[in-house]
Amino acid sequence: MDKNLLKEQIAAWVDQHAAEQIDFLAKVVQCPSDNPPGNCAPHALMTAALLEDMQFTVEQHAVPNEFARSTGLESAINLIVREHFADGPTVALNAHGDVVPPGAGWSVDPYSATVRDGWMIGRGAAVSKSDFATYAFALRALKELAVPLRGNVELHFTYDEETGGLAGPGWLLQQGLTKPDYAICAGFSYNVTTAHNGCLHLEMKVRGISAHAARPDTGYDALEAATRLLNALYSYRDTLHSRTSATAGITSPTLVVGTIVGGINTNVVPDEVTLRLDRRIIPEEIPTEVEAELRAVIAKALQDLPGISCAVERILLASPFKPVGDAARLRDIVCAEASTALGDEVTPIGVPLYSDARLYAEAGVATVMYGAGPRTLLEANGHRADEKVPLFTLPVATKAIAWSLVELLA
Repeated sequence: MDKNLLKEQIAAWVDQHAAEQIDFLAKVVQCPSDNPPGNCAPHALMTAALLEDMQFTVEQHAVPNEFARSTGLESAINLIVREHFADGPTVALNAHGDVVPPGAGWSVDPYSATVRDGWMIGRGAAVSKSDFATYAFALRALKELAVPLRGNVELHFTYDEETGGLAGPGWLLQQGLTKPDYAICAGFSYNVTTAHNGCLHLEMKVRGISAHAARPDTGYDALEAATRLLNALYSYRDTLHSRTSATAGITSPTLVVGTIVGGINTNVVPDEVTLRLDRRIIPEEIPTEVEAELRAVIAKALQDLPGISCAVERILLASPFKPVGDAARLRDIVCAEASTALGDEVTPIGVPLYSDARLYAEAGVATVMYGAGPRTLLEANGHRADEKVPLFTLPVATKAIAWSLVELLA
């Protein structure tokens, strides 16, 4: 097999299908799949039809309703496409189709897939529907050109990344529906991500006893207690700056109190206040120890307050993503092929967010993150108004993925 000739043929195929690839991306962006509320089955059905139009055989794996609801979803169907080239390792290409709600501040309809100055604008255009297009067209190129690979390639298009991934890759792996040797998960085209933070979400219900506002002394104020708790959490947050990660691209742990809900009425002492926090966990930290540390902070803040109790519930505990197994080989291959495709050096980094990549690594699968997108998530307006992806990176990332598969399975 002359790999250089094969790569030239792949590049030519990708360039010839550039308009079709952009049209595919527009279609998957134009179909909403907001999570929450997490009613993502309609998007999966539409995507399955698009893939079948490209002559793929698509497996639809519906997540049981009870389990889907336990993870915050209304419905989800995960898609798997399997292409067997010959006996050998299996490489999974994973991207997620669920997106955060659009919010306000958009200059265009968030589901219009508007193209402006070479960028496609739309919710999910960068995170990570662009890699539905990247991975599908990379595999299609290999299939239609009958590239002689020694192994298997799978597409995993899932719908639970925004709420933890347990009903997406987590469920597929746990059910034994896939057992890949390698995984490439959605990322950004200017770097290959080899590590990311973990994440802990805790819900704290601070309870007191209500009373008439004219006689607050007859009740116990849950909001006053919650204020003390907030001050304790922010003081704890200030100590996190002294903890630093050795991974390039990751700095220190962070803590954000994201929501506060409570109170009965203006003239009533609040009897319950609910807070939710997000604590990012650097790769050097142990998630269970981080949770125990936070629970201790919460208990100490409220321990001497009469009439006050606090119930703490774990909503999410996502481990950091770290290299496992043969990840170094996969990293080196993807960095080299992406550098060639981009015409600029692509290097490995870590990122402070968390993703489904960790679930593959936790299962012992050598994993990296790489796909279409600008240099940083901030440039893409990820999770913000006017999310966008530079369209020139679609063929760049597609060639890099296809070439990496050639190198990996040659």
